[in-house]
Amino acid sequence: MTATASIDGDSGGAAWRRPNRARLLWLLATLALFAALCLLSIAVGSRCVPWSEIFSALGGATDTIGEAAVTKRIPRTVMAALAGASLALCGAAMQGATRNPLAEPGLLGINMGAALAVVVGMVWFGLATAAAYVWTAIAGAAVAAVFVYAVASLGRGGVTPLKLALAGAATTVAFTSFVTAIVLRRSDLAEGVQSWQIGGVGGATFDSVVQVLPFLAAGFLLAMLSARRLNTLALGDELAAGLGERVAIARAVAALGAVLLCGATTAVCGPIAFVGLLVPHVVRLLVGIDYRWVLPFSALGGACLLMAADIVGRIIARPMELDVGIVTAFIGAPVFIWIVRNFRVREL
Repeated sequence: MTATASIDGDSGGAAWRRPNRARLLWLLATLALFAALCLLSIAVGSRCVPWSEIFSALGGATDTIGEAAVTKRIPRTVMAALAGASLALCGAAMQGATRNPLAEPGLLGINMGAALAVVVGMVWFGLATAAAYVWTAIAGAAVAAVFVYAVASLGRGGVTPLKLALAGAATTVAFTSFVTAIVLRRSDLAEGVQSWQIGGVGGATFDSVVQVLPFLAAGFLLAMLSARRLNTLALGDELAAGLGERVAIARAVAALGAVLLCGATTAVCGPIAFVGLLVPHVVRLLVGIDYRWVLPFSALGGACLLMAADIVGRIIARPMELDVGIVTAFIGAPVFIWIVRNFRVREL
């Protein structure tokens, strides 16, 4: 992948030399926010639960309605944190591997590739287990990533950020149409598939968390191990190769980690967009462009964003709920536009 993004040398150098003290302060602030959101996610919903019942529920009690509600919210909170961290880390790794500030699993069609694979497996091959969904979604995400990159490589100049974004957008539309066409013939599955396509964590259980955890752990490991290589790739392919970096291998490892994270998350939560686009840009504004900081901060920030979106979705339309996929779109789009206009993200 050789897409390039414009990087201003002065601002990039300043961002690279961001003091570690400032980064540690942001880390402490983000950890505090994460802890607060975890507590709110357990306590707040269509029914607010007093702290006495929260503590008793954490001890295993399920006698009252509030304690039962907390018992249901705990796996939901865990899944929201894992899904948000995975999608944000996936977006950061993809942006580094492609050197494209617009790279994100939703924008590049990888989410919908995973979704299409799961729907095809359900309708045509009778997939019914969580493990089968995960493997199928990862395979679909991988095929979609290769397809989008191949399409963007056609023509003069090879892969560019614009061509990659356009290929991803066109692929997303096409895959969405395929999913709709397949589901229309199966009215017995239509409602469930349409609800899953929106993206949400409301049906999370500890069983689903356990099923997806090994794949997310592998994706996290591959992405984190790519941090130094992504720093080298940011210098350009020729300079990275001159420094002894195997460019193709570096990109392949980061891409594999991103595919595992995106595919596994989509299998259990549906295609949630925008998290992987917004969070890495905000993180760079806070801690600079060193991927040794960007990747872990993106994971933590993504967890915070998706938990916050889940909380907002529970209380904004009581007693009904809005899925996190809807809330992230409402939150993310205007915030991202504001960042681009005010902080000149093109220079990151």
